[in-house]
Amino acid sequence: MNILILGSGGREHAFAWKVAQSPLCDELYVAPGNAGTASVATNVAIGYNDFEAVASLIVEKRIELVIIGPEEPLVQGIVDFLQSRPELNHVRLIGPDKAGAQLEGSKDFSKNFMEKYAIPTASYRTFTAETIDEGMAYLQSHAMPVVLKADGLAAGKGVIIAETVAQAQQALQEMLVDGKFGAAGNKVVVEQFLKGIELSVFVLTDGTHYKILPEAKDYKRIGENDTGLNTGGMGAVSPVIFADEYFLKKVEEKVVKPTLDGLQKEGIKYVGFIFIGLMNVKSEPYVIEYNVRMGDPETEVVLPRIQSDLVTLLTATAKGNLQDVPMTISPQVAVTTVVVSGGYPGDYEKGKVIADTDKAEDVVVFHAGTAFNGNTEVVTNGGRVLVLTGIANSLENAVHKSQRAAQTVQFEGKYYRHDIGLDLLRYKD
Repeated sequence: MNILILGSGGREHAFAWKVAQSPLCDELYVAPGNAGTASVATNVAIGYNDFEAVASLIVEKRIELVIIGPEEPLVQGIVDFLQSRPELNHVRLIGPDKAGAQLEGSKDFSKNFMEKYAIPTASYRTFTAETIDEGMAYLQSHAMPVVLKADGLAAGKGVIIAETVAQAQQALQEMLVDGKFGAAGNKVVVEQFLKGIELSVFVLTDGTHYKILPEAKDYKRIGENDTGLNTGGMGAVSPVIFADEYFLKKVEEKVVKPTLDGLQKEGIKYVGFIFIGLMNVKSEPYVIEYNVRMGDPETEVVLPRIQSDLVTLLTATAKGNLQDVPMTISPQVAVTTVVVSGGYPGDYEKGKVIADTDKAEDVVVFHAGTAFNGNTEVVTNGGRVLVLTGIANSLENAVHKSQRAAQTVQFEGKYYRHDIGLDLLRYKD
């Protein structure tokens, strides 16, 4: 079959890499893709938020399966749009409709959903510009630190952890009144700070049945020892040593099952991936957030551990018979290190020539922010540039492979964290 992947990051390169391995895949297209996806698929220079162009491409290339990578088109309703076109009735779509995408598109919706279906999460209140005085008073009496979240999509930057009341009140003012995050901050969720250790669990569902994919831990801060500004992710590890069978069973019973049950009760036919951001608080799972797609860079450690044919799994998901397809997971450890542009997550330059990716041995090199310079040289084209995944029988060896590759690849101003996975090597229960 002909398959289309929407997106241009490391996540989409990982999907393309995995899909291209399937004997069921005839022609593979990525829109718009990057220099990495071009090595395993045909890139098409259209934006994933241009729904009309996407529909035309599906018809032109006789696409039968569409995998929607990023959250933005999902929240904007690309699935609803494609489903409304009679000429696309035969096309299988991996991604929730607009109603399901609210799980990520609105923090207020997702918190209300969790409360309604008794899914463990931090206590919270939601405020708007009209209720900012109530919000200020609420913060005055709230235990610190406290978490403030912009309700809508804010490119991973809409979360502030305030250590003092003054910081919290300033953040609330900036979000609700000063428009720090634009329309995404028209509502702000003020949330209890949970102390624990984070991980992510990924679910693939056809709306009724589900499979739990390999879990992962990512590293969001720019600086080592989790210091500095938040980023889109500086690395990831799978499996996660503290997420043992007992803990993951709790996640399934207390989070996964009630989430899917709640979606059905809301009348939402959810088809695709659910990313569940969790905090392990004294061996109890609490949901920090839902995402309605796979994470990045977590996809780059999750997909390499899935030994089953991904196209078979996704086709069954789209058809509603996921329960009929077995899934095999590798016991090996995957570790990925993200190499970023100098200055990221602040201002950074693009167009730096990338060298020596061919010398990065014994890793999978995923491209995140790359492009071709005159169709010859590969150059930087984003903050996160390369994602280097090492796979081994031990965490220590996987870390070594990934870090050695990060040292090997070259471009002007490159930066990467040297401590990805080291906290798990030292982890004591």
